[in-house]
Amino acid sequence: MTFASYAYLGPEGTFTEAALRRLPGYAEELPRRPYPSVPAALDAVRRGDCAVAVVPLENSVKGVVPATMDQLAEAELHIIGEVELAVTFALMAPEGTELADVREVVSHPHALAQCAGWLAEHLPDARTVPADSTAAAAAGARGGTAAIAAPPAAERYGLRILAEGLGRRGGAVTRFVAVAPAWLPPARTARDRTSLVVTTPDGGPSRLADVLGLFSGRGIPVSRIHSWPTGERLGSYRYFVDLDGHVENPAVRGALSALPAVGAGARFLGSYPRWTAAGAVPGAVTPTGAITGPAAGPAPGAAAVAGSATAQSADVQYALSGARTAA
Repeated sequence: MTFASYAYLGPEGTFTEAALRRLPGYAEELPRRPYPSVPAALDAVRRGDCAVAVVPLENSVKGVVPATMDQLAEAELHIIGEVELAVTFALMAPEGTELADVREVVSHPHALAQCAGWLAEHLPDARTVPADSTAAAAAGARGGTAAIAAPPAAERYGLRILAEGLGRRGGAVTRFVAVAPAWLPPARTARDRTSLVVTTPDGGPSRLADVLGLFSGRGIPVSRIHSWPTGERLGSYRYFVDLDGHVENPAVRGALSALPAVGAGARFLGSYPRWTAAGAVPGAVTPTGAITGPAAGPAPGAAAVAGSATAQSADVQYALSGARTAA
C-alpha cells in the first residue's frame, strides 16, 4: 500500500486538483489520486491509502460545502494547510454542439448556483442536473448535455467551449483545505490560522457571546464563524471558528483553557499558515502530514509565541480532547 500520495476531489481537471498543485510544498512526483466525492477522498486518508486529502471548504458566493463540513464535524480529521483559488466557469459540450442544441446542463451545485443568472438568460428551457464535481460533469457530457466547468476541462475531455465567464459575480474565490488524520505541529509563521469546532452546553447560541469574548478579550481576531447542526434536535449546533494565530500562541492557549469556565468545549482542527493574496506563508505540506519551513516571528501586535514546535503543549492536548468531553 502506498502512503506517500495525495487524495483530492476528482476526476482530473477539477478546481480541487488545481488547488492541490498550489499547495505549499506540493511534490509533483508523488501520486495524485482523484476520488468521486468529498467523503471518498477523506475516507482515503482515514484508511491510510493517502496521507493528505485536498477538498473544497467554502466559496465566497455560495458559502460552505456541506459534505466537507459534515466530515470535519463528525470525524477525527485535522486541517494542515489551505489554498484559496479564483474560480471561473465555462459552458462546454461535445464537438458539433451549438448553444441552441443544449437541453441539459450538468455541474456541481455551487457552480450551477453561481451561473443561474446566465443560464436563465441564455438557456431558460435547459434542465440543470447536479454532479459531484465540475470535472465529473465535463467528463460525462454527451449529446445535448453541456457541462459547466473550469475552462481547462474542455481540452482534457475533448469538449468545445460554448461560452465563458458565466459566474454571476466576478472575483469568486473558493477556499480548499488539506486534511490529514493527525495534526503534527508545523513551524509557526507570522500569519497562522487556528480552526476549532466549538460546542456549547445546550448546542444553542446563548453562550456564544461568552466564547467569542474569550478571544476578543485577548486580542485574538475571529476570521470566520459558522453554525452547523448536530443532528440531535432543531436548534442544536456546533460552531466552526477560525482564529488568527497559532494554538501555541499564549493568548490562544489561554482562551482555549478558559472555555470550560463558560460551559463550552472545543475540538482542535489544526493550526496552519493562512493563505494571503501572495499565497501561503512559507512552509510545506508534506505527504507525511507535517508542515515544514522557516518559522517567523509573531505578527505585529500579537503575543509572543512560546514553547516547542516539535511537541504538543498541554493546552493542545486539551483542545484535541475537548470535543470528546464536551460533545
